[in-house]
Amino acid sequence: MLYIVATPIGNLDDVSKRALETLRSVDFILCEDTRVTKKLLNHFKIESKMISYHEHSKLTKMDYIAELLGNKKTLALVSDAGTPGISDPGNRLIEYLLSLMPDLEISPIPGPNAAVSALSISGFPTDEFLFLGFPPHKKGRETFFKDFATEKRTVVFYESPHRILKALEQLEKFLSPDRRLVICRELTKMFETIYRGNVGDIRSRLAESEICGEFVVVIHG
Repeated sequence: MLYIVATPIGNLDDVSKRALETLRSVDFILCEDTRVTKKLLNHFKIESKMISYHEHSKLTKMDYIAELLGNKKTLALVSDAGTPGISDPGNRLIEYLLSLMPDLEISPIPGPNAAVSALSISGFPTDEFLFLGFPPHKKGRETFFKDFATEKRTVVFYESPHRILKALEQLEKFLSPDRRLVICRELTKMFETIYRGNVGDIRSRLAESEICGEFVVVIHG
């Protein structure tokens, strides 16, 4: 059995009772960064063993994980924050394991997700939306933002503190001045900040503040 366990995106009180029970019960926890997951486990006094699995893990690591499952071990997959497999290396692992073991039992333990949390407070239509993860760092980056100009659905994507101002500069080239955005910084954390307005207004406000933490950008269709 493989459990896909959502963990807090900031506030530790957001973890579910079922998630904690699952993390306590499994043989191993597969985690993106053992140092990050260790803080969560220590906080809740969980002593399950950890195995590192991240975007740079090699095929041999995925084969080792498959071997553990083949030997009837129960595993939980977590990311550093939020729901594994969503703009996260967990999806590659799940796809690979299913290619080897089509009958593998995989159970979701749902919980926090930054994109859905941002959408829930946006006030924009959410019956349809387009989630795009992180923009490309170099190749294809301009096209990534240019495509938003004609997108009719609500768009949501993630951006790092190092690139958020550059992203807004690029968006300003293609979006009309009346196009509305919601940008969420440090969701659920002490310095959670929600910016609402057009891209130029938000860019000016961000440029005047200390830029830190991860960002979720939501654009009205």
